[in-house]
Amino acid sequence: MDAQLKRGLLDVCVLAAIKNNDSYGYKIIKDLKPYIELSESTLYTILKRLEGAKMLTVRSTEHDGRLRKYYHITQYGIKRIEEFKDEWKEVISIYQFVIKEDQYE
Repeated sequence: MDAQLKRGLLDVCVLAAIKNNDSYGYKIIKDLKPYIELSESTLYTILKRLEGAKMLTVRSTEHDGRLRKYYHITQYGIKRIEEFKDEWKEVISIYQFVIKEDQYE
């Protein structure tokens, strides 16, 4: 898969994982696991990038004597998910065109 396309997909997956509830790194990985395998290092790179793009905010809270970072989606993050949904319709259309030839073989 094209690296840029995959990067965009992963960004949207992470945003979707925190869309309804704030979450932390381990839980995000656990929530995504049935759909996509994501390493810790990849997740934290994505979270840093999304924070820089103002698509999420971070707050630290003490949990069992340690600080845990919770991630919260912003309006920019929600907007990105909605843009993705619109873009995906075009991707599906392109995919259907590409496989059209396969259906007649």
